[in-house]
Amino acid sequence: MSRSTKKDKLLEVAERLFYEHGFRGVGLKQIIQEADIATMTLYNHFPSKNKLVEEVLRQREERYWSYLDAHIEKDSDSTFILAVEAHCRWLKEESYKGDMFLRAIEDYAGTDNEIENIARNHKYKLLQYFQQLAQRDGKDNQQDLANQLTLLLEGTTSMTTLIGVEKATEYAIVMARTLVQQSS
Repeated sequence: MSRSTKKDKLLEVAERLFYEHGFRGVGLKQIIQEADIATMTLYNHFPSKNKLVEEVLRQREERYWSYLDAHIEKDSDSTFILAVEAHCRWLKEESYKGDMFLRAIEDYAGTDNEIENIARNHKYKLLQYFQQLAQRDGKDNQQDLANQLTLLLEGTTSMTTLIGVEKATEYAIVMARTLVQQSS
């Protein structure tokens, strides 16, 4: 296995374990065992568990934005709806146990480190994303619409663990249509 392949495997296993068991519930030994790599391989790539968590979050965020971009037609009249639908598909495929970024904020809050910053910036980027869409579409209440849609997606993410992704998606799309119609 090449160096980059080992690193990729390490990140893949770490993300899965962190997602399934939480950041604090997984030790480096478990990651090393499940990734089937040498301890030194881990430390050659990541000098600490926090650095590993940071990279896992960065890669997950990159995949999220690539996922959204792949499902959204920028010239569409229903860009907001497409974004909500794409987010909901992401929840079904990648976030069936809740939001990894929110967990990172909860687990690392107040510890003044890069992990919390990465997770908080992910949330802020979502708000900026909707602000840019509203601005591009010439909406009157750009800031309000961006805040409402961001809140809708965050609420949808939370509700998947309570009512399931199918129902949460159904409600989110209806609400997004209402919000977009009201902003016209």
